[in-house]
Amino acid sequence: MLRTIPELIQESRVNLRCISAAQAQTELADGEGVYIDVREAEEVSVKPSTTAVNIPRGILEMSMLEQYPDPQQAIYVHCATGGRATLAAEQLKRLGYTHVSVVTCSIDTICQLQIA
Repeated sequence: MLRTIPELIQESRVNLRCISAAQAQTELADGEGVYIDVREAEEVSVKPSTTAVNIPRGILEMSMLEQYPDPQQAIYVHCATGGRATLAAEQLKRLGYTHVSVVTCSIDTICQLQIA
């Protein structure tokens, strides 16, 4: 039986650290984390999150291994609503990154805070 995407996301979140944009903002201000926006370039051009590095979900694994080879790197992942960020974070954990957080709020909230 096939699972729906919302079911898959809900199952994935059980094993992930999910935080608010405000919490991500605080943690990123205190440390050496990287903030990744996994939306497509077209989405980013319409509603930019100017402080995040844009690495679309479709190329995330390859790009992260090249750009951020340290498995201890603190990584904060967001998208428009949290769904793709959840699936992306799950894959990053599978790659071996140990400090991955999903920012689970709307893109409007993220853009208002302009997380550093």
